[in-house]
Amino acid sequence: MNTTLIVFVVLYLLGTLAIGVWAGSRIKNTADFAIAGRSLPLAMVITTTFATWFGAETVMGIPAKFVQGGLGAIVEDPFGAGTCLILVGLFFAAKLYQKNLLTIGDFYRQRYGKGVEVFCSAAIILSYLGWVAAQITALGLVFNVLTNGAMEPATGMIIGTLAVLVYVVVGGFLAVAWTDFIQMIVLVVGLSIIAVFSADLAGGADKVLDLATQKDLWKFFPEPSFTDVAMFIGAALTMMLGSIPQQDVFQRVMSAKDAKTAQRGAVIGGVSYILFAFVPMFIVAAAVVVMGNEALELAANDYQRVLPAFIMGKMPLIMQILFFGALLSAIKSTSSATLLAPSTSFVENILKQLRPGMSDKQQLLAMRWTIVIFSGLVLAYAIAMQGTSIYELVSAAYQVTLVGAFVPLVMGLYWSRASTQGAIFSLVAGVGVWIAFMPQVSTWGEAFPGQLAGLIAAFIGMGVGSLAPQWLVNRHEHVSHHLKPHPNTLN
Repeated sequence: MNTTLIVFVVLYLLGTLAIGVWAGSRIKNTADFAIAGRSLPLAMVITTTFATWFGAETVMGIPAKFVQGGLGAIVEDPFGAGTCLILVGLFFAAKLYQKNLLTIGDFYRQRYGKGVEVFCSAAIILSYLGWVAAQITALGLVFNVLTNGAMEPATGMIIGTLAVLVYVVVGGFLAVAWTDFIQMIVLVVGLSIIAVFSADLAGGADKVLDLATQKDLWKFFPEPSFTDVAMFIGAALTMMLGSIPQQDVFQRVMSAKDAKTAQRGAVIGGVSYILFAFVPMFIVAAAVVVMGNEALELAANDYQRVLPAFIMGKMPLIMQILFFGALLSAIKSTSSATLLAPSTSFVENILKQLRPGMSDKQQLLAMRWTIVIFSGLVLAYAIAMQGTSIYELVSAAYQVTLVGAFVPLVMGLYWSRASTQGAIFSLVAGVGVWIAFMPQVSTWGEAFPGQLAGLIAAFIGMGVGSLAPQWLVNRHEHVSHHLKPHPNTLN
């Protein structure tokens, strides 16, 4: 057990807690707590957007998937996830910012009514379960590796959750934004230095790139068969579109000081995420060059440990400090955002329907208590799901919002004829078809991705539900006109 390394990690955790306490002293109301009072400059919008996406799966999940299956295996994340932020900046940020809403659920209430608001908000909240669980799982792994196995992963999960929970509960989104800003500097600097050192260990960057070429890791597109192409498109769209109706993305848009900052922050954050995701991929490819079959076996059997094993086994203490500082920055920034987002959605869009007339002070207290309760539920889920890969926990989280919440959002913003009935039809059709394609229900999902089938059904449901009533009215008027006696007809 390396005591010096553990001391640095503990000091880093205490430092972020201090920032949270400082930010908490500036919280005056729910708008400060949920969206930082709509005051953040461009630099902080970029870092907090980038930080939310750059989590445990980016550092430990994506690189191992890359060395196993090439670029095509990671179309969902980072390519789909990064493109999501770009689409948000180009097509959603300005429109949503102008509405001056506290949560994404507020849009559904204004556009379609309270029923759709509650259902979509519930789907969004549930989608966070897997995402936050992935970050907590990674925290458990970090403490297990740091203590050389002396601390069980479950114990590490509990300690890591408490470390994040304190500054989120006290400081809200303001604390998240400030810690993200600092943590992203640590992450970018730390991983960049490690990438240079990794290339040196491997005998040069050209050796790492040669390995990728030899193993055909640059291959992006699938085999030209119907099922392979459909699965590829389904994977790409899961995070690309399923992440758009998410409260954490919405919070970053709303926290900007103006609409233009919101747009630019999302686009730059998305492009930065895709580009910088290649850095941990490069480091793991270098690990394969240095460690050979040992790294490939880890990638196949316990891929989340490839990078920690490489850093701990092949690099000096200063690199280990940089790595765990960068890794904890990635995990804590994502987990803090994903604890705050569903909690604010629950209070604003569900609890307020059950308890109308709550004061701003009562809402703020309810948000803090909801974060604590949600953290406990996610911690229990993460412990119960031990053994499930971080990448799978994350990717599964977005399917429910893709088939449930995306179509009512995009059609509500861009199609004037979208109606409440259309939204209900869309929700029922999208979720219903998605469930029908689940492996527990049928084998259809083996030939065609359930999330893509659900998305198509959701669009059809929106069209039919919105247009059918008007068609029936027109049809009724047409029939009535022909049955009506002509005024010149004699009785």
